[in-house]
Parts: sequence; C-alpha cells; structure tokens
Amino acid sequence: MKLKYLDECPKGLRYFDDDDLESKLKPKDIEDIVEIFKTPLTGSYNWDYTEADNRLKKLYALGKKLNWNATLDLDWTRDPYPLTEWASDPEFQAFRGFEPYEKLSEEEKIECSWHVLASGLSNIVHGEQGALLVASQLATCAPTYNAKLYAASQTFDEARHVEVYNKYLQERIGWNYPIMPGLKLLLDKILTDQRWDLKFIGMQIIIEGLALAAFERQRATVMDPLLKDIFYLVIRDEARHVTFGVNYLEEFVSTLSEEEKNDRAEFAYEACVVMRNRFGSTNVINHYGWDAEAAAQAQIGSEAGRLFNNLLFSKIMPNLKKIGLLNDEVSEKYEEMGILEFKDLDDATVTDWDEMSKPLEYAYKTA
Repeated sequence: MKLKYLDECPKGLRYFDDDDLESKLKPKDIEDIVEIFKTPLTGSYNWDYTEADNRLKKLYALGKKLNWNATLDLDWTRDPYPLTEWASDPEFQAFRGFEPYEKLSEEEKIECSWHVLASGLSNIVHGEQGALLVASQLATCAPTYNAKLYAASQTFDEARHVEVYNKYLQERIGWNYPIMPGLKLLLDKILTDQRWDLKFIGMQIIIEGLALAAFERQRATVMDPLLKDIFYLVIRDEARHVTFGVNYLEEFVSTLSEEEKNDRAEFAYEACVVMRNRFGSTNVINHYGWDAEAAAQAQIGSEAGRLFNNLLFSKIMPNLKKIGLLNDEVSEKYEEMGILEFKDLDDATVTDWDEMSKPLEYAYKTA
C-alpha cells in the first residue's frame, strides 16, 4: 500500500476503466490519496449503561433489523442501464433552457445528463464518507450509552452508503467528480469542531436532512431501476439517522443558555447557506467550459431548480423548529432564503415508526 498525502482534495474528473493499468495492479501497488485533518475531539466513557431513552433504543434495534448488504441485496448481474439513454427524466434536466445546453444534440444532452448524475452521485459519495467519519466521532464523544450504540450502528450504515454509491459510479457510469467546495468546507467544520452537539446539528439535522429530501427527489427522476433501489435502501437508513438527531437534540438544546442556543442557531443557518449549493452542477459546468455564472443562474433560476432547492429544506426547517434553533434573528434570514415556510410542516416533525419499521421492499432483491 502506498499513501500519497495532499494539502487539499484532488481536482478534476477521474475515469474508471477496466482496461486501465490501475485495475491490473495488486493492492500493494495501488496508491491511496489522503488528505489529513486534525481535530481536538474530546471523547467520553459512559459507565452507566442504562437504556433511559426508549426512542434511541428502538432506532438502534431497527438499524440491526433492517440491515442490508450492498453486494448481495441488489441485483448487479442485470445488464447495465445503457449510457445512450437518459440518466434521469429529461423534463427535470439541470440546464434545460440554458442556451449552450439547448445547442447540444440529443445525443450530447443525454451524455450531459450522465455527467450531471455522476457529479451528484460523486458528491454523495464524498458526503457519505464525511458522514462515516462524523458518525465514528459521535460514537466516541456522545455522552450517553444509547447514543454511542446508535452512532456505532450509523457508522456501519455510512460505510455501506459509501460502498454502494461508489460501486455504482465505478461499474455503471465509469467516472467521478471531485467534492464541491461548499460541502468540503462544511465537513471540515463539523469534523474539526470539538463540540459534540455541533456535530449532531451539522450532520444529523442539516446534511442528513438535505440528503433525505434530495434522495427522495432523485429516486423519482432517475431512470435506472438499480439506482432507484439503491436510493430506496439508503433513504430508509437516512430517515433513522435524522430521527436520531432530532430525538437526541430536542432535549439537550433545551438545557443550553440563550447565548449557546443562538450560537448553534447561527451555525445551523450558515450550514444551510453552504448546503444550498451542495447538489449543484459546478463540476459539469467546468467540464463543458460554460460560463460559470450564467450557467449557475440558469440552473438555479429555472422552475425545476427553484423547486428542487426549496424542497431540499422541507425536512430541515421543521426539525430546526422542533429542537429549538429557530430564533427571531435566524428566522428572518431563512425568510430571505425563501424556506421559512417549511417550518410548520407536520409530516416532517412526527416520527412514523410504522413506516420506518416496514420490511424492506424493492424491485430487484436477489434470492
């Protein structure tokens, strides 16, 4: 094993090719690209071992019951969905109406749809790796027994998510994109902050909440049945992760001083601003050499773009309200973003235990 240390994450598109020399190398010959981060993490033992919060215990039990295997429980033997067909519903293409995009041929537009999907899935892989690292930290620094158990189970969930999306990118698409700067910035902040509750807020409420909303939308628009099944399985996990964060933080935040609450409310707002661009297509814009500002404005300004960006926060705003992080100051800022209206959605604040407990059902589970 060879390790190559970088000062920042790699840039540019990376292709995976079965004929590539790298695929013929032995594990000891492959170079791992590593970026170091340092954290003043403060861990804690828990010597009580009491199971005081039945909600967290129930979530932990569900995690064990509904485990799935990324290689065995999905049918990877089916013929790959052809790259000559649309990657997702053409009615919801990111750059629809943008003049340089409209000048592309039908074949080129289809290819662009795969680049948009690859960019999104690549950043899902990067985000899930960040979630894996944060969950492992929570197992160390969460103060209660049940929270440690659940964080440990979530760590395995996140490892599985990295595995399954990366497998799809490598085997079904053939290339991936680097992490979006905003997402990297937020992950760095969460991973290096020593306060365990900010890790909960940043990961369980903001990143996981956004992912849950985005995955539901993407599952409805992608064309490959295998990818639809992947989204279905991951969505089930993400719903438990968000519920864990809300249940745990709801009581804890109520014990903080007003100054501490305001500090965390501001952190949550800044995270939402960063994550608004989390699923953007800057990578694709750069790949095609389009004017970055014009392309981004066309994407954000489209009806589909506005709807998508707003719906991303439909899971977050009610949860921020529920845990007590919507003070007057940040509420005004959320109003300016056009997402405060989601704070009163009932279905996002009530845990549907029956729904989360249903047996896994998806189209192509192998025998």
